[in-house]
Parts: sequence; C-alpha cells; structure tokens
Amino acid sequence: MVSRVAPLLHWSGRRNDRGRLIRLEPPPSIVPALGCDAVGMPARHGFRLLAGLPRNGCVFADADWWWWMVPAGSDQELTWPLPSHYAEGADVPGTEPQLIHWPDDRCPYTPPIPLYLLACQLTGTAPLWTAGVGRHAGA
Repeated sequence: MVSRVAPLLHWSGRRNDRGRLIRLEPPPSIVPALGCDAVGMPARHGFRLLAGLPRNGCVFADADWWWWMVPAGSDQELTWPLPSHYAEGADVPGTEPQLIHWPDDRCPYTPPIPLYLLACQLTGTAPLWTAGVGRHAGA
C-alpha cells in the first residue's frame, strides 16, 4: 500500500469555543463512524512513528506536534506515555495543524494499540494496561 502525503493540502479543522484548541477533522470524504480522538507526539518523533506503524489514518502536524486520529475512547485502560498527549474529541492545543497524511481507504483511524506500543518504545516507557487491575479471574 502506497502512503499518500498531502504537503499542499491546507485542511486544518476548525477553532472551537475553548480558546486556542483546534478540532482536527478528516476531509469531508472520510466519515469518522467511531468518533474521533487524537494522540499527539512531539514533532521529533513524527517520521519514526509514521514509518513504524502498520497503518496510518489521518495524521496532522504543525511545527511542534504530530497528531494521529484514533477512535474515540482509545485512552480507556491505557496510560499514554509522556510526552505524548491524548486529546478527547480531537481538540488539540497549538497552532493550525495541517493534514499531512490520509489513508488509502475511507477509514480515518490509526490503530491505537500499535500506536501506543510504538510511542512507548520511542519514549522508553513500559506499556501499562489497567484492565483487570484489582480484579480476580472469575470475579
């Protein structure tokens, strides 16, 4: 599958009522059926993440941060490693992030588990799932 990069596309979402937050939105031809959240990493990790993932959905970037669109709720039972930033509703801080990659199909999402594992690897953080913590099997 050939990656499509959109260096000249100026799609940046829209400003919302909460000040400097920007809502990232996929292009109109791509429908986010599972809602949208975003995971951001500092720009220094951007190309390594983009190249290291088995599939990338919509990816936005500005000078400081790169943002991967993930299904809503992708933070449940995960502790995303610092310096990553999880943005519910894909409302992200920063300047006008631009859409720099879109998927070959109509699914806007990057699979969150591979993204999480690669983010942990790049930041030297052990993955941490909270599912089942404090519960006994069969309880």
